[in-house]
Amino acid sequence: MQRLLHTLLLAAALPALAADEPAYGPRLEGFDYPHPVKKFELDSQGQTLEMAYMDIKPAKPNGETVVLLHGKNFCAATWESTITTLTGAGYRVIAPDQIGFCKSSKPEHYQFSFHQLSANTSALLSSLGIERHSVMGHSMGGMLATRHALLNPEQVKQLILVNPIGLEDWIAKGVPYRSIDSWYESELNASAEGMRKYQKSTYYAGTWRPEFDRWVDMRAGMFRGEGREAVAWNSALTYDMILTQPVVYEFDQLKPPTLLLIGEQDNTAVGKATASPEQQKTLGQYPQISQDAAERIPNATLVSFEDLGHSPQIQAPERFHEALLGYLQGSDS
Repeated sequence: MQRLLHTLLLAAALPALAADEPAYGPRLEGFDYPHPVKKFELDSQGQTLEMAYMDIKPAKPNGETVVLLHGKNFCAATWESTITTLTGAGYRVIAPDQIGFCKSSKPEHYQFSFHQLSANTSALLSSLGIERHSVMGHSMGGMLATRHALLNPEQVKQLILVNPIGLEDWIAKGVPYRSIDSWYESELNASAEGMRKYQKSTYYAGTWRPEFDRWVDMRAGMFRGEGREAVAWNSALTYDMILTQPVVYEFDQLKPPTLLLIGEQDNTAVGKATASPEQQKTLGQYPQISQDAAERIPNATLVSFEDLGHSPQIQAPERFHEALLGYLQGSDS
């Protein structure tokens, strides 16, 4: 009740939306995806939930399937150009929105864990008759893809990590723990302006192009809509998951061949702003932490883009996809 009252008071104080600022529903209603969105119904933690996903089949299939796992501030739709590239090369692509994100259910009570999200993803794949598959995760999706590969060593053929977060344990490196209620209050104050500023500096290495605004509007629009409190609450729960469930200590247990595609201008570190100035300088150093990860992961290949940021697949899609296909097709031959 206290959380609801706080939300209502904050909403009443918000200024009217500008005409060019879209507002979407809590399940991203009103925002179009590049391919038809289907819904997978599953029973999880005593409730029935819906997991949105795209299943895109190639015109000339090569018999391989790639599962794309989005990051925390992203959705399945942000894989748009990667989907086009992969299906054009013959791969079937499954791109889900995880529970709590984008077009999927936003449960009020849910124990978020990478184990649970992996189990949800496995249930979706089983319903589609997919067994052996490659998995590619970006940002938070890299943590999930790692956990999924650890849990399913016989099913995951290849693991691709695109600027994954979780290459370091932030709490162990001095980031203070932050309560879920604190994250929730912060997320309620999220704005397109703040998102754009952060994305410019982190996702795109200080550059900006008009097409990037679509992804700002996608996320910011959910925080403007009438379901914004559900979106903010699920976002807060998943921040807690990210900070308290590191995967970095298990990299040496990974079985599938692993490709790391890293934009070296990235400096992402969840909670970095609450660390001391001295500690902040040591966090999110992707040239070093990606190298450390590649040395710890058996059968790892590291491809770095020294001028790109956190989202190389969006910032420089041609270069990114050339490296991706070179690896996948070389492994398939």
